[in-house]
Amino acid sequence: MSVSPAPLVPEPSSVFDLPRRLSAKADPVLIADDERHLAMLAASLTESIDDATARIEALRRSEGGGGRRALDRDLEIHQTLSRVRALQRFSLEACLGRIVGTDGEVLYIGRLGLTGSDGATLLVDWRTPLAAPFFAATLREPAGLVSRRRYRWTRGRITDYWDEVFVDDPAVLDRHAALDDQSAFIADLAAVRSPRMRDVLGTIAADQDEIIRAGSHGALVVDGGPGTGKTVVALHRAAYLVYADPRLAGNRGGLLVVGPHRPYLAYVADVLPSLGEGSVQTCTLSDLVVEGASATTESDAHVARLKSSAGMVGAIEPAVAFYEQPPTTPLVVETPWAEVTLTAADWAEAFDVPEPGTPHNDGRDEVWEELVSIIAARHDDDVPFGALRCALASNPELTSAFNRAWPVLRPAEIVGDLWSVPAYLRRCAPWLTPEQVSALQRDRPDAWTDADLPLLDAARRRIGDPEAAMRRRRRRATVDAEHERMSQVVEDLIAAQVHDDGEGLMTMLRGEDLRNALDDGVVADTDTPDRLAGPFAHIVVDEAQELTDAQWQMLLHRCPSKSFTVVGDRAQARHGFTESWSERLQRVGFDGVTMSGLTINYRTPEEIMTEAEPVIRTALPDANVPTSVRRTGIPVRHGDRSELAGIVDEWLSAHDEGLVCVIGAPDVADADRVRSLTPTLAKGLEFDLVVLVDPESFGEGIEGAVDRYVAMTRATQQLVVLS
Repeated sequence: MSVSPAPLVPEPSSVFDLPRRLSAKADPVLIADDERHLAMLAASLTESIDDATARIEALRRSEGGGGRRALDRDLEIHQTLSRVRALQRFSLEACLGRIVGTDGEVLYIGRLGLTGSDGATLLVDWRTPLAAPFFAATLREPAGLVSRRRYRWTRGRITDYWDEVFVDDPAVLDRHAALDDQSAFIADLAAVRSPRMRDVLGTIAADQDEIIRAGSHGALVVDGGPGTGKTVVALHRAAYLVYADPRLAGNRGGLLVVGPHRPYLAYVADVLPSLGEGSVQTCTLSDLVVEGASATTESDAHVARLKSSAGMVGAIEPAVAFYEQPPTTPLVVETPWAEVTLTAADWAEAFDVPEPGTPHNDGRDEVWEELVSIIAARHDDDVPFGALRCALASNPELTSAFNRAWPVLRPAEIVGDLWSVPAYLRRCAPWLTPEQVSALQRDRPDAWTDADLPLLDAARRRIGDPEAAMRRRRRRATVDAEHERMSQVVEDLIAAQVHDDGEGLMTMLRGEDLRNALDDGVVADTDTPDRLAGPFAHIVVDEAQELTDAQWQMLLHRCPSKSFTVVGDRAQARHGFTESWSERLQRVGFDGVTMSGLTINYRTPEEIMTEAEPVIRTALPDANVPTSVRRTGIPVRHGDRSELAGIVDEWLSAHDEGLVCVIGAPDVADADRVRSLTPTLAKGLEFDLVVLVDPESFGEGIEGAVDRYVAMTRATQQLVVLS
């Protein structure tokens, strides 16, 4: 893959492109230092890209060798290429702003770190401790800063900047175009929305940054109402941990971000790459199981509740153990060399070989190998082991008995049997009442719903991949056959060698070294691993209030350290959330739980929150309703459903940019700058204009109130409610 040439960076004198209304900010006294530093940064960027590109070409021309050397070379090429792409992508826009300390030191903060050829630090990576004051400083807690400046970049040029001064010193104020400490936030929040989440790294708030940089031991719960930046915190925390956490730094561990639905993943797709991280994986819960691609929503609330418990997931173990029963009667096994009787004790001994937790289909291979070893031990030493193994693999009596006692299983078939064979379900889940067993039965066992996915996941983990097991056996048979052929070649050579040649050839041929060199007995598993199977060093879960106990088990099994960032809002749980976060998480298996809250709404204007708050408090009086930081002056508009098309067209005509979302009108199709979503699929997203159609039809009780509350709080500028 070739490296594209570096993009042109603006001349130093043109880096600042401030509009006429901001002419006061263009005063050379205010920006001359920045221009000089950004000029050095531009030169260093070009030099760094050229050096890295030359290094990549040199590595590609070098001999890779084999084994570890080739792996190291390829890894260096990959890492250097990623660095070049990051430098090219951001260019000067990698610089977020600057801070000035009380000691007079000036640091420029960036998306990545950059050092000049003379060793001087030109850009400090935002994730380092040195950069922390850029995000953490407030008037109350200045974090050792005199001032902070944030840039707004537009197509490679600075079109605005904001200064915040943390000391009451006229001399310092004179050197800054000082604004109030919220100016950068307010300006950014007023910007129009796009189909992808906006880049907000430069305006991360102090309360958000504190959570982003928190340690990763145990579970950190980030509880916050609508618009508090929970998703921003979740994604930036993921990027920070990959860089700063020893368990994750250098991609040694693995980090997974789990979102609520596909529109969410599309919305946040650019965030992590813009933060310099391409190694973090993102998915929904449905992506963790192959059947999730076609699963529908469980329409029966009673069935969904039954399947959502961790106890139901526990039914998978006895369901599989039912197919791991050693025969209790002796079996006579005939081979070309001897006749061997396998007793009930022999079978039991072989069935005890797999360690607890070994996937069923992997354990099957271990049991078979133990049976072969037991039978081989009752043959003469001169019987070729490979030939004996091949003979046993084709013995119909032995293979038939073995297949009945420990068959190859498929996860989907096991779960399907639970929903179609009442006696099997009663055996595996004896706590169910007859009525519950009956409710769980269905005509099509494989008509998968989202409630089935945790059980399918548990079954796959307990059973293993049947196809992989079959491929291993086929490879083992091929190796055995080849080993037997080569052994015969050795025997033929020995037979043809009448006299010793003086070089020890006869000794080599008769010995085991040559034979063993032909096959080390290990069958390499070349199957492509499941990248979502884990284990992961850390998992970030957004909209976590919706997860059931069974779904939590899917994630806990993928992160043995139980290191999680849990992001959610109890008031947005559609099916209610009566416990505390600590109670819920400890009940499903977490040990240490740390709480952190976000209470400031940066997204939803006060006019909208004034109407949304009573909606949720009617159903959940203790809801964590955040306080909005801004007003738009645009009241919530109410009207009739017949006005829908006109309202949307009117808004689009008056606004060249921005997005509209219609919630509650499935007959409205997506169009340019217009999305049509359900309240559930709108969760986690934001739009300039939101039009709610017949919100009372969303339902009653907690579910209906939550859907209305979530839908109302998606708007950043205007809300229209049509009945």
